[in-house]
Amino acid sequence: MAKKKFNVIREEMLQVATNVAMEKNIDQDSVFSAMEQALEKAARVKYGQEIDIRISIDRSSGDIKLNSYLEVVNEKNEEDQSRQILLDEAKKINPEINLGEYIIKELPPLELGRVAAQNAKGVIIQKVREADKSNQYDEYKDKVGEIAIGIVKRIEFGNLIIDLGKSEAIIKREELIPREVFKNGDRVRAYIYEVKNDVKGYQVFLSRTHPQFLAKLFHQEVPEIYEGVIVVKSVSRDPGSRAKISVFTEDSTIDPVGACVGMRGSRVQAVVSELQGEKIDIVTWSDNQATFLANALAPAEVSKIFLYEEKNKVEVVIPDDQLSLAIGRKGQNVKLASNLTNLEIDILTEDEESERRQQEFKEKSLLFSELLDVEDVIAQLLVTDGYTSIESIASETHENIEKIEGFDSDLASEIIERSKNYLKDKEEQNLKLIEEKIKDEKLKNLTGMNNSILAELAKAKILNINDFADLATFELIDKDEGILKELDIEEQEANDMIMEARSFWSTNDN
Repeated sequence: MAKKKFNVIREEMLQVATNVAMEKNIDQDSVFSAMEQALEKAARVKYGQEIDIRISIDRSSGDIKLNSYLEVVNEKNEEDQSRQILLDEAKKINPEINLGEYIIKELPPLELGRVAAQNAKGVIIQKVREADKSNQYDEYKDKVGEIAIGIVKRIEFGNLIIDLGKSEAIIKREELIPREVFKNGDRVRAYIYEVKNDVKGYQVFLSRTHPQFLAKLFHQEVPEIYEGVIVVKSVSRDPGSRAKISVFTEDSTIDPVGACVGMRGSRVQAVVSELQGEKIDIVTWSDNQATFLANALAPAEVSKIFLYEEKNKVEVVIPDDQLSLAIGRKGQNVKLASNLTNLEIDILTEDEESERRQQEFKEKSLLFSELLDVEDVIAQLLVTDGYTSIESIASETHENIEKIEGFDSDLASEIIERSKNYLKDKEEQNLKLIEEKIKDEKLKNLTGMNNSILAELAKAKILNINDFADLATFELIDKDEGILKELDIEEQEANDMIMEARSFWSTNDN
């Protein structure tokens, strides 16, 4: 009778495992593992929680094996003695056994009482839920970067809870386009930007403001993008207001902008409608940064571009009547263009640029005239030829200086010699000032520190590491009042030096 009952249990096990695996789309082995854990829990209730009991279910026949395990040890641990057996005793059972191995004893088939069966069922359900959630997490973590479509299930504190069918997702209030309103039951499209998995379970996060949401919408609307013929290079958005997207193709027969716009604007209009009327500028990407920047600033026209690659910065000269168009409402156009090109953009009108160039020319000419003790006309010729510092003249070849209009060999030699002498005198003065004023070796040894910087610090009475650490970055490099305004110091370089100096504060505290 017991055997017949056990056979029924075995058949039910196989049927349950098959049904649950199919229904939940879970690996059958995961269901069997859940059953084994549930039965082990029930067995410990019967035989004792301290016993090491292990159950295995044959995946094909449903046969259940119930065994207890005793680890072979030299000396029993007080906490685990119910799970251990001394080597001498184990040898009596199995003469070939060694330390670390196990004495395995088969136990009688398990007959589950009502409470035990209920507990086992609870464990199975819990394990199946965990496996189901794990499967869902694995599915959605691979979908990061895709668009999801769901139904608004409920609204919590302005956040939307979205029913995706097998799972739920959340669109936080800040990830919604400004002024758009959804209600329960509304269909919504959004971009999967993150899938988290922690102790509370997994959670899918969606966004309608993410720049890549715009890119993915074009991916759906433009067959050439879907097929990879046209590539979306970069996107910049002011959600709900305006956006810029750059596109590129290597196929010279295709107009990438025209393809994205579509016949009578049908393709771009479909995207605009999804984004609550967000105005979209589609521009052609170019590996030439100046060309790309000019495209990105459309609809404004660009007169000149001065690119400073080492600073990732650009100055753009715009006709006076194009200034408001280039900057845009509240600076929107230039901000979007900056994000699209990943360049810091300074906008100047033609009048402003001309005035600034004249002022710079005047200042540099006066500087050369004073420092090199030469006539104004010679200083102006040097500036006109592109020399911006005494260092650039001192390191130049005699042949290039001689080529300047109005210069001869003797004058070229004299100018280079005076430049070198000036730099030599300046270095000697710097060394003397540093030696007199700055004694702190920590300040002298900061990464990026040099004699020119130290001399300027000494003039400003910044004489030790603590004085330097107490500075803000702008106090060093501000163009008008910065301590190092005469030196070409990058903001990041100055910031790194200050942060390194501040690291000594904690060292000193300890």
